[in-house]
Parts: sequence; structure tokens; C-alpha cells
Amino acid sequence: MAAPATQKLNECTRGWLRHLWRKATTEDDWSSSGEPHPWWDKYSLEPMLSFPRFDLSESSYALLLMGRKTPAWREVYTRILDELVRRHTTHWAAVDWLTQIGPDPDRANYPERYRGLIPKDLWGGYDVPGWTANGVEPWGVQPDPIGSDGNLFFRGFFSLLAALEHPPGGIGRDDLGEAVRGDGARRPHVPLDTLEDRDVSVGELGEEPGRTALREHQGVAVLSFGGGSRAADDTSTHWVYDHWLEDTFKTRFLEFDPRGNLRSVGLYHDPLLERTHRQPRAGGLAPAFYVLPQNREMAEFLYRSAVSSVGWNRWWMPVLGPTSQPRLFTIGLLLAREFGDHTTERRLTRKLARFENGRYFDAGDAAAGQYEEEFGYFFNFDEAYPRGQETALLMVRDLLDGEGEWHRAFNESDAEKFAAPTVEGVDYPRMGLATAWNDPGSASLELESYVATRSNRGSPTRFRVTRLPDSGAVSVMRDGAEHGDWKALGSDTIEIGTEIGDHTFRIHTGYRLDASAAFREHTPSRRANAPSTAMNLRPIDLTTAGAAFAGGGGCPCCVGP
Repeated sequence: MAAPATQKLNECTRGWLRHLWRKATTEDDWSSSGEPHPWWDKYSLEPMLSFPRFDLSESSYALLLMGRKTPAWREVYTRILDELVRRHTTHWAAVDWLTQIGPDPDRANYPERYRGLIPKDLWGGYDVPGWTANGVEPWGVQPDPIGSDGNLFFRGFFSLLAALEHPPGGIGRDDLGEAVRGDGARRPHVPLDTLEDRDVSVGELGEEPGRTALREHQGVAVLSFGGGSRAADDTSTHWVYDHWLEDTFKTRFLEFDPRGNLRSVGLYHDPLLERTHRQPRAGGLAPAFYVLPQNREMAEFLYRSAVSSVGWNRWWMPVLGPTSQPRLFTIGLLLAREFGDHTTERRLTRKLARFENGRYFDAGDAAAGQYEEEFGYFFNFDEAYPRGQETALLMVRDLLDGEGEWHRAFNESDAEKFAAPTVEGVDYPRMGLATAWNDPGSASLELESYVATRSNRGSPTRFRVTRLPDSGAVSVMRDGAEHGDWKALGSDTIEIGTEIGDHTFRIHTGYRLDASAAFREHTPSRRANAPSTAMNLRPIDLTTAGAAFAGGGGCPCCVGP
């Protein structure tokens, strides 16, 4: 039986997984005396995202979706997630908070491209978003990036990674490891629920003044996107997000004209000045992607307002936006697919195809034939490695199967996979599995192997299948014929021998998957899954669209987590 397209990794996603594995498992030095490997993206969207920790969080999205496509094989994803979480507890993960002390001494010399990020009357005397300003009064220097009064977005992304590493992501750990302190000490282990509780306790920033990291950003939405998210199989803290959305985001960040049309979206709010720095409606595009898992109605409102304002949904209009920021087009494409906006999806697909520059590449010891299976999108940056943040986002496109899939990834539990037969001990990265799922109709485990490192084709290998109802009642087929190279290792485990290559396996396990329980929706909040309402949108404004993009419209810290 051929695997459904929704249950199979395509060649591009397999190549990206190969590159993620090498990045994550190759040891590099993220301590204060070292520096991350150049393939960790600290180059994209200066000054807000040009830190390698954003590569960690952005890379996790594909792992979540891969885990849903091959639910019976998760060990490689969880190993990568573990390495991402580990790096997020280092000096370089919090390098901005630990080194950007006080007001930015260079703010009088900012380049012209920063002008859209700072109010005109404050230009030259105000910190750009992205400068964390640790140490400003009245708080003083706080070396702990998790225990600090500010630095909220750091905890949000850390919580996101940890939530994906917990059972819905495949590991089920009870703690997050240790978090770095700027003074060299280390925090004790922090349980996930404790981290979430701390995040939500500072989620209402109306009384927390300060600059950049202490400003109230739209990026606070990341707290529910990761920590407290339904991906963590827990809705107990979700009320905080709902409260923030109703009482803060709608009233402080969204500005409407007298007729009820959306006029602008706030980039950030500075409570010291009681001032919101606003941008055109196009600025709502980035936060829409991150709001979507928690509140579909608000996400669609922001998306359709943004797309209408720049004309992406009009076939006769040019697709505006700088190609130096592919994130804008990528997020627009992902949301168009999510909301069934086929015109915009088609137009943005064509736009990205002109410069996404996706290709397989030799990034290491090519003479040994070990790395030519890696894939990434280079976006004509003329760099040695694909930018992790930009490629990770576009790779989500290759893993989303259609309308509503991104919302379902966070709102439908597939926890049944933890009781079902599971593949372990696959010799990755020599061999991988493009298909690994339990077919409820035939009570069989369907597998499709592939060569992950070309030089290892034909080499012998073995893997295990665990959580079997009865290993004595198992039968194994390979490529449509009975396969005899296997043995029982216990009452619930078998080991299968094969060679590294492209093979299909059907393992009759006798396990009857409870299809009704395989994907259960969590109990939604009142707004999270509400049907979309008609949007009253104003005409296209091409004169301000370019300025909206140039002004930082793609920053997930400032206009979306």
C-alpha cells in the first residue's frame, strides 16, 4: 500500500532534515569564550533577528510537522530538538541580553534603513528594536535572562522549543535543562509549567516600562505559541493569551478608523512614553502566522487586511516587497494556503520561485560523499550555507498539506502515537524513513526507507520496532515479498535486518489504532476556533506598502513572535 502524500516526507524536506541533523549534532562552542558555527543564522533581518537563537526556534517548526507525517519514527526529530534546546541555554542564546548593557551608545549613528523602526521625532536619541538595554533604571543589570524583569521574548521562544520537545514533540522530558546566567553561574533545572507560569505572569506589560526588551511588543504572542500552547497538551494557562488579545492587543496595537476599518498595526508600545509606534496594515502579516495557532479568527483578520493593503490578492497588481526579506512572501504564502486564498498562494508561489534558489549542496567533506544529500533555500544571498531562519520558514510550505493544517498542528493531539508500534534504532544519518505510520485498516506498520547518505547505499543495517501487542504474531513484508531477516527481542519488540536503500516495509503488528482518538481536538477557547467573520477592508494603498515592508514588517519579535 502506497503511503498517502500527507504521510510522507518529500525529497526536499529529507534534505533539509539531513542539514538540520548536521547542524544540531556537530559540536560548536556557544559559550562566552566561543562562537557558533557560521551555519547558524545570525544574519537575517538586522537588527531584530540577527542572533543565532532565532535559527533554533525557527528550525523547530519543520520538526513538529515532520513528527506528524512520520508519527511512528520520531527519534531523529527529538534528538535535534534536544540539541536546539541545549543551545538555547548558552551564552550565545542570550548574547544580546548579556552584552547590550544600558542605552545603545551608537543610536545617534543608526543607518537610514532603521528609520521605519523609530518614531521620527525620537530619531537619534532612541534605541532601535533589537537593542535589549539590560541595566536601564530602575531595574539595573540583571544577568539571568530567564529570571529578569525584561527579555520576555527570550523566555517565549525557549518555552516554544521546550513545549515541542515534550510528549507531543516526542520526548516527554520533565525539565528544560539549565539556563545560562551572565555572571557565569547556572540556574537550576526549570520545569516547563514553571517557565510558562513565569511567562504569563509578566505577559501583561502595561505596568512594566522600559526600552526594547522591556517594551510591550506584539511578540508577546509567542508566549502562547510556545509556552502554554496546545502543542504542549495543556490549556490551563491559555486564558492569559485570550485576556492579552482582548484587553491589550486589540485596544493598544490595532487602530481603526471611524467606520471600523483597520487603519494601522502597532510595531511596539513604550509604556514609559505611553506611545505606540505604528505601521501600515501590512505590518499585521507576520504576527498573523504566530497568532494563528491560538486564535484563527484574529489571524485571518490580520492576514486579509495585510494582503488587501498591498494587493497580493489582485491578479492585476504587482507583488510588492523586497526580495532581500523573503520572510514576508513566505509567511504570506503559508497563510494563503492556510485560509484557502488560492489567488494569493499562486501569486506568491510564482514570486518566490524566482529567487528562492532551492538546491542540494556540498557543505562539508564532499570528497567523502557525505553531504550532497542536504537541501536548503539560498535566496541568492551568495553564502556558503542556506540561512536557517529563512529556509526553515519556507520548508513549512513543503510540509503543510492544505487549508487549516498549521492550526491543526497545534490544536489536534496525536498522542495516540505514544502507545502505537514505534520504530527505533534507525541508522540515521546513513538511512532515513520517508514513511512511518500505523495503518488502522490493516493493523500494520507502513515504512519506506531511503538513503540519507549516498556513500552508504547497500550497507547492512538493522532497526527495531517496539510497543508491539505480541511479537510472536508479527509478519514482515519488504518490497511486496515476505522478509525473513528479523527476530523477536522480547514480547513487544522485534529487530529487522536490511540494507541501506529504497525499500517499503509492511509489518503486520495486530495493533488496531483507535482512529477516532488519533487526532483529538483540544477543547478550544471561545475565540481560538471561531468562524471567520466578513472583513471590511479599505482599498489598496500602494504608496505605503513598500514603506511598511521596509520598516521591519517581518520581525517576529516586534510584529509577531
